[in-house]
Amino acid sequence: MRIVIAAVGRLKEGPERELAANYRKRAEAVGRAFGWREIEIVEIRESRAQDAERRRVEESIAIANVIPERSVIVILDEHGTSVDSATLAARLGEWRAEDRPAACFIIGGADGLASTLRERSRLTLAFGTATWPHQLVRVMLLEQIYRAGTILAGHPYHRA
Repeated sequence: MRIVIAAVGRLKEGPERELAANYRKRAEAVGRAFGWREIEIVEIRESRAQDAERRRVEESIAIANVIPERSVIVILDEHGTSVDSATLAARLGEWRAEDRPAACFIIGGADGLASTLRERSRLTLAFGTATWPHQLVRVMLLEQIYRAGTILAGHPYHRA
């Protein structure tokens, strides 16, 4: 199973990019033991449309075009459900057992995502009720994917 992170915007050079790369590398290494093929990050260009709704639609179309067929879609949104790391790991394990080709995590732009894309999601995930910068959300997501991998692999990184 592939893990795909589709994110609106680019992660610029700096500590966030380095930390994201570190967690990505660690998650890929731990995930190989149980069938994660890779973690692919697709950066979607921010829409330049004047209207917020138009920006949502354009960015959502671009995201929809990179979602692999039969993927489980997970949207990150401050109004989503907060799940603990063990629950996220269990979900990833279930999706792998369903023989899904990919789990696609979507980080939308500043204006959010179009409802058509939201309706396709299997889970809407929140990292609490606070609003987080997109750069930190990507790092936090990669850390949680790594943590989920360690849970599934029985690695001591996660101690509950």
